[in-house]
Amino acid sequence: MHEIRRQDLEAREREQLSSEACCAADSLGRAREETPDPHRTPFQCDRDRILYCKSFRRLAHKTQVFLAPEGDHYRTRLMHTLEVSQIARSIARSLALNEDLTEAIALGHDLGHTPFGHCGEKALSESMAAWRTRELGIDAPPDLFQHNLQSVRIVELLERQGSGLNLSHEVIDGIRCHTGDGCAATAEGRIVALSDRIAYVVHDIDDAKRAQLLSEDALPSACTEVLGTTSSERIETMVHDVIAQSAEQNEITMSARVREAMLGMRRFLFENLYTYGDAKYEEPKARAMISELFDYFIGHQDEIPREYTIHDTDHPDIQVADFVSGMTDRYAIRLFDELRIPRSWKR
Repeated sequence: MHEIRRQDLEAREREQLSSEACCAADSLGRAREETPDPHRTPFQCDRDRILYCKSFRRLAHKTQVFLAPEGDHYRTRLMHTLEVSQIARSIARSLALNEDLTEAIALGHDLGHTPFGHCGEKALSESMAAWRTRELGIDAPPDLFQHNLQSVRIVELLERQGSGLNLSHEVIDGIRCHTGDGCAATAEGRIVALSDRIAYVVHDIDDAKRAQLLSEDALPSACTEVLGTTSSERIETMVHDVIAQSAEQNEITMSARVREAMLGMRRFLFENLYTYGDAKYEEPKARAMISELFDYFIGHQDEIPREYTIHDTDHPDIQVADFVSGMTDRYAIRLFDELRIPRSWKR
């Protein structure tokens, strides 16, 4: 057998990857210098650190669309993450971009999500803003808590008992910019941002159909005519389109026709699944629960685990948000039950 060392892998990247790829040897590095691994590139190390961190494991019990689903086949935040990773890697491989960097960004992009998905994120933002207005006299923005920025906070500060994962600059940039107004500095990061949208548009339809909340016939025909009528057809259409258009235009993009179909389907989901409809029936309870957990721990900061209070801050609401956002759905429910529901007295 032949031993392949890190230098061999980095040389192979130079030879085989596109000029638009971010080679591991060209990374801007880490916040804290480390001795290089003998057999793995920096991006491979980053991927493994994310895969084995506690925040990644907790994604298995966090909501994607359906709150704490009881069925075996509904997506959780972890399954969404893995599907984003698969789509992004397929695109990166076909464009001769850095698959290891792409995978690391994809696996870490949603680490900062709250329990109960985006409704938990909104409840936490509102609670933090209300506290700052009341206690500090600060007119805080309504989107004070953002899961992409929390993902960065996790990998930089919170994991490993406050020391963070010390990831490469390019991975952190891709995690930060996978959503919102930012644009990742690398082509690999931009692939993950687009793959995230492809993944949730496709698999949220699949879950809604499984829950009998949507039917294939109810989907906008102008979109299905372009994207296809099954999950596999829709993913294949969008992935193939991204590869072809990106190769032709030398930037990560979609054709106007496919992009409009994807955005049309996304609008349909917001109007019929994400914002309204039976899937949202329990969300007011979830939002109230997150708000009450925040209010409890902002008044009982001594009960917050040490790993969330190692780094001092002028805003204790950040430490409370670190703790609450890291909870899984079921842990939040159990803790809320313990804090708010009276128990029978026992001697």
